[in-house]
Amino acid sequence: MPLKTQIVSPNVGNFIDSLREIGYSTEVAVADLIDNSITANSSEIYIYAVTKPILAFAILDNGKGMSETELIEAMRLAGKNQQDIRDKNDLGRFGLGLKTASFSQCKKLTVVTKNKKEISCRQWDLNYIAKKNEWFLITPQNYNDFPLYDEFAKLDRGTLVIWEEIDKIPSANFAEMIDKLRKHLSLVFHKFLEGQMPLKKLNIHVNNNPVKAFNPFNINHPATQQITSEKIKIYGSSVSIQPFILPHHSKISQQEYELYATEEGYVKSQGFYLYRENRIIIYGTWWGLHKAVDAHKLIRVRIEIPNSMDSHWGIDIKKSMARPADIIKSDLRRIISQVTDKGARPFSARGKKIEDKSIIQFWETFPVKENFRFAINQSHPLFINLLSSLDDYQKEKLKYYLNGVQAYLPLDAIQSKLQTDPHSIKQESALTEDDINKLFIMLQESGLSEEYKQELLKTEIFKNRPEIFKS
Repeated sequence: MPLKTQIVSPNVGNFIDSLREIGYSTEVAVADLIDNSITANSSEIYIYAVTKPILAFAILDNGKGMSETELIEAMRLAGKNQQDIRDKNDLGRFGLGLKTASFSQCKKLTVVTKNKKEISCRQWDLNYIAKKNEWFLITPQNYNDFPLYDEFAKLDRGTLVIWEEIDKIPSANFAEMIDKLRKHLSLVFHKFLEGQMPLKKLNIHVNNNPVKAFNPFNINHPATQQITSEKIKIYGSSVSIQPFILPHHSKISQQEYELYATEEGYVKSQGFYLYRENRIIIYGTWWGLHKAVDAHKLIRVRIEIPNSMDSHWGIDIKKSMARPADIIKSDLRRIISQVTDKGARPFSARGKKIEDKSIIQFWETFPVKENFRFAINQSHPLFINLLSSLDDYQKEKLKYYLNGVQAYLPLDAIQSKLQTDPHSIKQESALTEDDINKLFIMLQESGLSEEYKQELLKTEIFKNRPEIFKS
């Protein structure tokens, strides 16, 4: 008995509203359009975005362009099967990027293209589609007044994408959006902007200002540690993994330290950076395999995969999210374990300085049952010398004062400043060279035995000043 069926078409207007809410931010939407330009072998991309006289956006590339038939297919939703094998330089995913990225920001999408100097133009107008309740693709008759059209006209081939009736970019935050866009593109496409071999050098301009590449691994700094890379075979494809440990703040300038912190800060920027065909998909994540902690904030791990492995990495329609399959996680955990041990050393080594028995420290760690606290070293020769000059009542007052100093050590504030602005901390300025010289004179006037001198030379103040006792 044949199945009883009937066609129940979706309400196109309601479907469009749902399609527009996939969750693109403006910078992610623009990156999706640039993917198409890169796939078309573009070397120059121009982005035009202004608020006056009206909110307008256009993106022009000098790629291979399209014939009229190719343009119609490009405008078709899900024009490509995601299971199809893509060319190695194809940054597409579902065949939806141009449309869904554009619809997330505007209600009217126009594409003008030419291949062999023959110009073709098509347009989706969501208001018109909703009114007619049908996917009618419009062929505009007049398109030479579009932004960047004069530049497009000079090209032998290329593609111009225009957004109109933009309703998802607030004009009040437009300058902030442009800044965020530039930073996003400089990171996501940094390999193309750098012209890393075998990639073709790509130039991106936002309102005539070039976008500079931002390589998140600071690979040119001598203090950056590049851990041995490895290749892992998964389902017949090769995954390249390269861990990096960025320089400790003491090794670089404040400006450079802040640059590589990014707006997210070092703690949130640690973790894996996933590249799909040289384009960053997701960054600053451990995928729940490890907890982001301050001691590991300088660790960044580059993972490079081909576009044939999309299904194993859970790459979403926006190409801004990914999640590795279970078969991959065991290797990732192993790499995390190896690199976090090395990545914590710049901090653990500095933390162990307080335990250095060759130096008499002002502070020490003091056991409290199964825990500990930081305590002023009461075996310090200067402290002992001070106590010897006080009576019992003064000693008692000093003890309570120092207990208060220790009890209310502002650990949270110290940790916060070390994370966000370590170069601004100038703790040693509390004790000037003039202070040290005056202290030495006071000690000398009180009489210094040879044994006491040797003890002072082990202290933090005098350990690098042996000549002061010879003067």
